[in-house]
Amino acid sequence: MFERPYLKIVRARIKEPRKFIQVILGPRQVGKTTMVNQLLSQIPAPYLYQSADAISATNSVWLMQVWESARLKMRAEGGTEFLLVIDEIQKIDNWSEVVKHQWDRDTYENINIKVILLGSSRLLIQKGLNDSLAGRFETLYLGHWSYTEMHEAFGWDVKQYIYFGGYPGSAALIGDEERWKNYIKDSLIETSVSKDILMLTRVDKPALLKRLFETGCLYSGQILSYSKLLGQLQDAGNTTTLANYLKLLSDAGLLGGLDKYAGDIIRKRGSSPKFQVYNNALITSQNNTSFEKAIINPELWGRLAESSTGSHLINNSISERYNVCYWREGNQEVDFVLENGDIFIGLEVKSGIKAANEGMKIFLEKFHPQKVLLVGTGGIPFEEFLKINPKELF
Repeated sequence: MFERPYLKIVRARIKEPRKFIQVILGPRQVGKTTMVNQLLSQIPAPYLYQSADAISATNSVWLMQVWESARLKMRAEGGTEFLLVIDEIQKIDNWSEVVKHQWDRDTYENINIKVILLGSSRLLIQKGLNDSLAGRFETLYLGHWSYTEMHEAFGWDVKQYIYFGGYPGSAALIGDEERWKNYIKDSLIETSVSKDILMLTRVDKPALLKRLFETGCLYSGQILSYSKLLGQLQDAGNTTTLANYLKLLSDAGLLGGLDKYAGDIIRKRGSSPKFQVYNNALITSQNNTSFEKAIINPELWGRLAESSTGSHLINNSISERYNVCYWREGNQEVDFVLENGDIFIGLEVKSGIKAANEGMKIFLEKFHPQKVLLVGTGGIPFEEFLKINPKELF
């Protein structure tokens, strides 16, 4: 079975003396549970794996019972250490307070139970971590699968990756595109929106959130002001509502909004967002165009290629801790600006049909970035760029 590179990191951390709770975050269907099952098959220590997926949100007692079961099992087996794994931890109300109490009790009583927590909602789980567990945890973010991973695991070429995206569970279905699209829409999109957002967060206008997601996917790679969105979406409320819903979609690993680079954090936050999906499957599964027709449609393929580049950048930005923005002045634009501390890089994507513009030249003269790059036609081929860890560009 294919092993994601994150497995090596988790395995090394679990072998260390007990010090931190290991928290594994990431969108649905990127292999968090599979990776942990691989880990459990490779370590000699006894363990207990439990999922909160079917547990009532108000049943925080269940979490205490699971922890006590781990203590009893460790005592019965006479081991010197034990591993407790709890999946879908964000489903339990007040989970962080319970975890804090149980972890601190084990620390005080010198009980060597190491803990791994898994969660699909980055917003909720990080809120719990910051509120109650400061200093007691390490995080590991598992993003959507990269081109390198899909190529090594399933033999995909770069065109397949640009169109079908990076959901490993759907790879076996691409021979029947209608079935593949239904799987993405029903099993991934609907589940992510319903379980990771609507069930766990107060959303006053769920229909609006879903329409925002659909519209954002349609315009992935494009800049669209909230004011224009208000004109396209019925019952849109106000711009603050849309911005909050876009943040929820981003935390679920579905759709993000890139800020405009301005060298000024206030102006940056007030800018119109550039929509960017985290996985191209979220675009093509909602599009009636087939793979064979998409690759010979220059305009559509150009948008998909740029969106795939953007998804590669934002997925890595979470774990590698750099920022992704865009820049625009009038009709001149730079597709992506990468920031890491005081270092920033301008990056333009060209698919062969995109008209040349003076954007990069103006950006270079105005901001003096440390580096400017061209991806696609005349620059770094998509196949090569999608294999690069963007952090290595700095």
